[in-house]
Amino acid sequence: MGPFFLVKLSVLALINAFGLFVIYSAWQVSHWGILGSMVAILIVANWVYFSKRMIAAKYLFPGLVFLLVYQLFTMGYTAYISFTNYGTGHNATREDAIAANLAQNENRVPDSPSYPLTVVTGADGELGFAIIDGDDGVLVGTEEQTFEAAPDATVTDGDVTEVPGYSVLTFGEVLEQQNEITSLRVGFDDVDEGSIRTQDGSTGYLYRSVLTYDEATGAITNTDTGVVYSDNGEGSFEAEDGSTLVVGWRVAVGFDNFTKMFTDSRLSGPFLSVLVWTFVFAFLSVATTFFLGLFFAIVFNHPAVRGRKIIRSLLILPYAFPGFLSGLVWAGLLNRRFGFINQVLLGGAEIPWLTDPWLAKLSVIGANLWLGFPYMFLITTGALQAISSEVYEAAKIDGARAGRVFRSITLPLLMISVAPLLIASFAFNFNNFNLIYFVTEGGPNFPGSPIAVGATDILISMVYSVAIESGTQQYGLASAMSILIFVMVGLISWLGFRQTRKLEEVI
Repeated sequence: MGPFFLVKLSVLALINAFGLFVIYSAWQVSHWGILGSMVAILIVANWVYFSKRMIAAKYLFPGLVFLLVYQLFTMGYTAYISFTNYGTGHNATREDAIAANLAQNENRVPDSPSYPLTVVTGADGELGFAIIDGDDGVLVGTEEQTFEAAPDATVTDGDVTEVPGYSVLTFGEVLEQQNEITSLRVGFDDVDEGSIRTQDGSTGYLYRSVLTYDEATGAITNTDTGVVYSDNGEGSFEAEDGSTLVVGWRVAVGFDNFTKMFTDSRLSGPFLSVLVWTFVFAFLSVATTFFLGLFFAIVFNHPAVRGRKIIRSLLILPYAFPGFLSGLVWAGLLNRRFGFINQVLLGGAEIPWLTDPWLAKLSVIGANLWLGFPYMFLITTGALQAISSEVYEAAKIDGARAGRVFRSITLPLLMISVAPLLIASFAFNFNNFNLIYFVTEGGPNFPGSPIAVGATDILISMVYSVAIESGTQQYGLASAMSILIFVMVGLISWLGFRQTRKLEEVI
């Protein structure tokens, strides 16, 4: 047993311990798919690394696991979500939605008795109530655990002072968690009995929902108004007048999220504008950075230019700064009232670089030009230096002028090397979220749009807005947009590989 075996044994012990933790956590929340996948991964890992015949698999296995977790699982789960209504108000199951609707529509029962109440915490820190019920003595419970008898609890001067398995909160601790305590509800075993809530941490009152659920019909009835809410088949309880209860549940919606981008009149306009701008932004980003980088490469590739090495080093400095930091700097420079460009360079002019739709687009193209031209300068410099000088000498002997040499020799030979990189750059800028988010945050926003998207948003930033920033999260719609982006980027990548093969054949 050598030292390497002991190292391998230690590493596998850590991996197995982590895997068992994941399995236990998945079992706790009933995520059987994750549990089964983790069990399979651990079995294969131990088999591969303890077998003397699985030499190749020892090197491949980590990559395959990361491919499974970070690529295949993510893609599969995103595709699954894109066919559901998952989002705000549709996060859980139908049973959870029923319970949430009943809980959110509770009112204090008129003339109901009050209960001496003590705020407690369980062993896991979960808040709960201990109340004194005249008939049943002391009852204790939490939001997750309904009231149960606590016969061993201690009552002093009409207050519960000790409950086995729970800690009684002091007055100061109650004040510190006032918001959590006033929003806490603890129910009884019989749902129809309602729940106990408190406003002061010392007295509990009985609350009962105005909604009742009928298991036989699967409908919810408002006992105050008599309105009946039935399952509409779209993950919501809906009344005859079209009104719905706030909390729904997750259901499959087919291709609705995909068609919604084109058929919903409130969404299709902003979506198509963003789609067009995404292609324009990606194209202009590549074109401007390429030609500026090529210009500098040609100029500083000429032997007559002195100090070329120093100038080349200075030109790649923007490439050395973190992209998000440069984006924030440009946002500050372009500030309408306090930016350096307006205040210093333009003598105090208040040009709305970031709030006018067209100027904002020009600003992000300019910021991207600053960030991107060093990369193009580097690759075109290398490609130019790879072109044989004999070709230029032959052109010179034939009397070709500089423009003809560039069009007929330099540019075609250059494209053989850099064309695949330009296509890859196009795909990168297609998803250049950092630049858009840190310079303009997608703004200025489209007026009247149901989601927070603006003139400079590209598809990937629109996905972020739909999923995170638009108040009502629409994860299903955002996932459908992600799938669309995936298809587009996949086509661009396919074109890149296809172009690469063609160029290899030419060479």
